[in-house]
Formats: sequence, C-alpha cells, structure tokens
Amino acid sequence: MTTPTPIRVLRRATLALLATASFSGAALAWPDKPVTMVVPWPAGGPSDFVARQVQNDTAKALGQTLIIENVGGVGGAMGVQKMLLGKDGHTVLLGSPLELVIPPLALASVKYKPTDLRMVAQLVKAPMVLLARKDLPANTVDELLALAAQRPGGRPLAMGNTGSGSMFHLVGERFAQLAGTEFLQIPYKGSTPAMTDLMGGQVDLMFTIFAGPVPGMVADGKLKAIGLTMAQPLPAFPQLAALAAHPKLLGFEFDSWAGIQVPRGTPDDVALKLNQALYGAMQNPATRAAFEKVGNQVVAPMSLADLERVYQGEIARYQAIAKSINLQPQQ
Repeated sequence: MTTPTPIRVLRRATLALLATASFSGAALAWPDKPVTMVVPWPAGGPSDFVARQVQNDTAKALGQTLIIENVGGVGGAMGVQKMLLGKDGHTVLLGSPLELVIPPLALASVKYKPTDLRMVAQLVKAPMVLLARKDLPANTVDELLALAAQRPGGRPLAMGNTGSGSMFHLVGERFAQLAGTEFLQIPYKGSTPAMTDLMGGQVDLMFTIFAGPVPGMVADGKLKAIGLTMAQPLPAFPQLAALAAHPKLLGFEFDSWAGIQVPRGTPDDVALKLNQALYGAMQNPATRAAFEKVGNQVVAPMSLADLERVYQGEIARYQAIAKSINLQPQQ
C-alpha cells in the first residue's frame, strides 16, 4: 500500500477543512430565503392557530418571511411527509404527537418514523380531560370504576375515540389498563362526531383536549368532567381532580402539546436559531394571552437537549401502549 506523501496529507486536510467551513458557513447564513412552516391540518384549526400566533415575531427574529402552508390529510401524516422533503432547512413543521407518533403506529401507508424528526421548540400544551355524558351516574373516578364493574345493560361502558390507534384511543386503553377495568372503544372519524354522540348519550365517555369550547360545555352542564390528565389543578376549574391522584392511576399524566420539528439531520446551528427565535416569539405578552385565553399553557423555554429527551419520552410511551394492546397498523 502506498504511503501518502506529506503533500497529499496536507491537501486532504485542507479539503476537509474547506468542506467543514463551507457547511458551517451555510448553517450560519441560514435562513437565506423565506422559511415555510407546514401545518398538517386545514386552516382555521387549533394547530393553524398556534402557527399564526408566532408567525410574525418568529419572522422578525429570523430576518426572513415565514410562510404558513396548510397540508392536511392522513391524520396529519401528509404534512409531516411534505416537511421531510425539504432538505435545506427552510421547511419546518408545527407538529404534535397526533401527527408525529400516532400515524406510524396506526397506518400501514405511513413510512416515516418519529425519529426522522427532531423537536426544536415545544410551544404550548393543554391537558386532556375524561368527559362523560351529562346523565352518567358517576362524578368521580371511584364512582366511574364502580359503575364500570356493574356493566349496566350487560355491556362495558362505551368510550368514544377519534379512530383506532389515535392518541385518545391509546390514552383510553392506558386508563383501562391501570384502572383494571374494560371499556368498549368506539372509533369515530374525528372529535366532532364523537363529541356529538357523547352529548347525545350514544357513548358514555371520551378523552379529549380540555381547551377550545370544551371547558364551556362542562361549565354549562352539557357534559360532565371526571378528571384531568395533569398533576396540577387548573385555576379556572379547581374542582377538577387530577386522575393521577387516584391510587390506581398513578403516573397517568398526558397532555397534548404543539411544537416545531425539523428533519433529524438539520445542523445544530439552524436548530438553535429556530429555538431562540421561537421562544423569543413566545415572550410577546399578546401572544401568551391569546394562547391562555383558549386554554393552552405556554411552555417554558427548553434547550435542544431537553427537547430531545422530552420528544423521545413521548415516542416511547405511546409505542409502549400500542404494543401492550397489540395495535396493528390498518391498511
């Protein structure tokens, strides 16, 4: 084997240094054109609301136009796939577990993995609530579990969800596992028809996000709230207990969060710029007030390392639930 001459060694080292400098320079110059934020749902929904609240301040911090692009379909998976096609760091995603973790578990047609992405900012989160039809003869977890054990009408209580393998389906299954009881899971094509049937008494229970119109429905007595999936009580609803406070439900804590994701290979320089720009945008008092008005909690700024730990933990917990119920992806 020929021993490289000193000149060849120097040439290789120089080329490597130039390549590294070029890559770092590209990252430092980012963004050098408008940035697109893909929202994986139609305009006007909760995810779109989050994106548009941070749009202007984030654009100012980045020094570029920030374009919101709504790409709905396949439970949010179409938007994720669209974002992953962007290879130069100028396309990001406004995502949540609903699109990032659930579709690969529930749908055979979805080929990406949650680990194909990394989270650069978690912006807001909201607790989930266990709702019951208003005339269900149970107001607490103990009363609900006692009623479930009686199997009124000879069948388990019916729990609506937003589709087999959906986030609310998995949360409902985990609730049943810890409680040591059985519920009849009824899949719907979205939260609206499930909520309609809950209010009409066709199903007994459902998990959903405690934000938007839901708190008002509970306050007006149209629905009954059994408890929240968060450890701390909500100031506006101090009477709602944390489900995890029940001895059978220790550790039963879930929330729905929205954050910004990029492809896994995005340079750290770019990820850090996004992290700083987005958390800077979240400090706008008007933005924070807008989120809190609809029941969202603003997340405190986190480092990229902490965000990775949180994201990997969310992936692991939903995958574990899916495995425990032998969830099979649907064709």
